[in-house]
Amino acid sequence: MVQRLQLHFGACMVAANIAGGAIVFLFLGFVLPRNQRFLMDNVIALITYMTLAVVFGCIVSTRAFLPIRQWALGERPITSEDRTYVVRHPLRQALINFAIWMGSELVFIPINARFGWTNDLDVAHTILMGAITTCGLTYLLAERILRPINELAFEEELPTDRYVPGVKSRILLAWAVGTGVPLLGIVMMTLDHGNRPLSIPGLVFLGCVGMVTGIVAMVFAAKSVADPVESVTSALSAVEADRLDVKVPVYDGSQIGHLQNGFNSMVEGLRERRLLRDIFGRQVGVDVARQALERGVRLGGEQVDAAMLFVDVIGSTELAATRPPNEVVAALNAFFAVVVDVVDRTGGFVNKFEGDAALCLFGAPVPRADAATCALLAARLLHERLQDVRGLSAAIGVSAGSVVAGNIGTRERFEYTVIGDAVNEAARLTELAKAEPGRLLVSAQVLTAADEAEREHWTLEGDVVLRGRTAPTQLAALR
Repeated sequence: MVQRLQLHFGACMVAANIAGGAIVFLFLGFVLPRNQRFLMDNVIALITYMTLAVVFGCIVSTRAFLPIRQWALGERPITSEDRTYVVRHPLRQALINFAIWMGSELVFIPINARFGWTNDLDVAHTILMGAITTCGLTYLLAERILRPINELAFEEELPTDRYVPGVKSRILLAWAVGTGVPLLGIVMMTLDHGNRPLSIPGLVFLGCVGMVTGIVAMVFAAKSVADPVESVTSALSAVEADRLDVKVPVYDGSQIGHLQNGFNSMVEGLRERRLLRDIFGRQVGVDVARQALERGVRLGGEQVDAAMLFVDVIGSTELAATRPPNEVVAALNAFFAVVVDVVDRTGGFVNKFEGDAALCLFGAPVPRADAATCALLAARLLHERLQDVRGLSAAIGVSAGSVVAGNIGTRERFEYTVIGDAVNEAARLTELAKAEPGRLLVSAQVLTAADEAEREHWTLEGDVVLRGRTAPTQLAALR
């Protein structure tokens, strides 16, 4: 790719300068001849100088391109100096071309000195204006051709030390080479004709050259701005469609490059934010994460009516003693996968995992009028699905009541949880359920808050004084 691009770049530079030289020669030789001997006396000089100029220009341009070629082919790592070098290369090439054009002044002015100083002025002015126009166009052309090299150089970062024409300078340059220089030529012709009639062919020629170079210059300048803006616009549409895998190629060293690089940084930040949000949601729960992002971090809590479901693995100590740690972890992960699936489906929230147990909430952090019904439904489904998961069985306890739900801890480290007697009751019911045949016990208070259809699946049993409490708790179990 690099070799092909270098050949293409060199061929375009040579062709552009030869075309510019031909236009200048045609103007001096045919459109504005003060002396008919001008053409005959300068043909040999033109052919000779153009041949030497092409050879010299190719040698110098190749040497100037060598530092770019070395890192682009992987011969050495790219440095910050290389990035600055490549972003200035179009300007460097334009200066090389300008030097070659100015060298022609030293050849053609002495040759035409015998035709008078006015003829020498015509030669000098025309060559200078041709040099400005051609070198301006070659700069805009070189900047476009070298975009793949710039994209490769700017893949990791933009050059920190640079001086390249920005958007405003490019537009002014396009105006200068396409309109300003031809208009200046027309003004000079009108002021320089003296007693001679004004050269209509010269004016027409300059007008046509101005139209062609103006169109070419404005196309290059417009596309140097429009292309990257369109790429950013297209990428923005992808981001609006929730696609964050887009990346805009960065190939410009001016404000446009900052726009491209800034967009990529923004999308990278969005990807990171989405990842953090996803991880945060998995850690604390989607609803808790959403509240934290919307309301900010506030310590403390609020009193809510909620239902709690506590599920605990039976015989986990024996399991850890008889099976390898990796098997224990795999079994617990499979077990809790069932818990999370059932709780999510029934409108609950797995608040925390405590070793081989899990606390599940219904009615917090998102209030639910049917929290008790959802908790009982989840308990029934878990009772069915957790009969034998990787050799594990579980005890389940369900309670309901008024609790405080919120962020507990410090601003540096906190967690969302619920505190209240109903939480302790659910944990005690779970301990008691381990010795029961059905391994599922709920508080009668939960049945009171549930709807009639759900209550039909349950039956009231006797009272029991749970550990750490003085008042009896009436129990209920599956029919």
